[in-house]
Amino acid sequence: MGEIPDLHLMKTALIAGSTGLIGSQLLQRLLESDRYTQVIALTRQDLPHQHPKLTQLKIDFSKLGESLDDFKADDVFCCLGTTMAKAGTKENFYQVDFYFPFLLAKASKQRGAKQYMLVSALGADKESSIYYNQVKGEIEEAISRENFQAVHIFRPSLLLGPRSEQRSGEDAAKIIYKIFGFLIPKKYKAIDSAKVAAAMLHFASQEHPGIHIHESKDLQQF
Repeated sequence: MGEIPDLHLMKTALIAGSTGLIGSQLLQRLLESDRYTQVIALTRQDLPHQHPKLTQLKIDFSKLGESLDDFKADDVFCCLGTTMAKAGTKENFYQVDFYFPFLLAKASKQRGAKQYMLVSALGADKESSIYYNQVKGEIEEAISRENFQAVHIFRPSLLLGPRSEQRSGEDAAKIIYKIFGFLIPKKYKAIDSAKVAAAMLHFASQEHPGIHIHESKDLQQF
């Protein structure tokens, strides 16, 4: 008789935001992980990846529920996010950083997803006077109410790593960090995007039920 497969390892991961700084790192780790037999990447454009585990699903994020009709996942990784400068308006920013992650949570939960991993940001707080932090706090709360078996929220500080796009504000901050980084408290220190990606896969593999918030200073160990 053949060897009985370990059903705990026969899982499907779904990732949104796989072309971003964290998402691109995470996608590679998901494909290399023995935990997943299939990785579904939601994209607006074709990815340069070729892998037997990878299913690319080009979608209109505003119609995300319809796009997932034929797909189910155990673990959902949401790396969607933009900046106010790139979004141009508060409405556009809200769509990317709240509406799309919320639609993804709703649609995936209805299709049996057990865990949701959300990239948020340091300082997320729905009561914040800073709009960016306010929206991040709102999406954290909304996802936490969706009754997943486990929700993991990751709050990285300034992200380090190669971006495909230029963000002038972040670039300036990185230059300042290189010069004065030793003066910055651990809580606010910039973090390599690869560490955040590693932490997301690590905590997904632990399968600890409940709502968990991971601050940037705690992600540095990865």
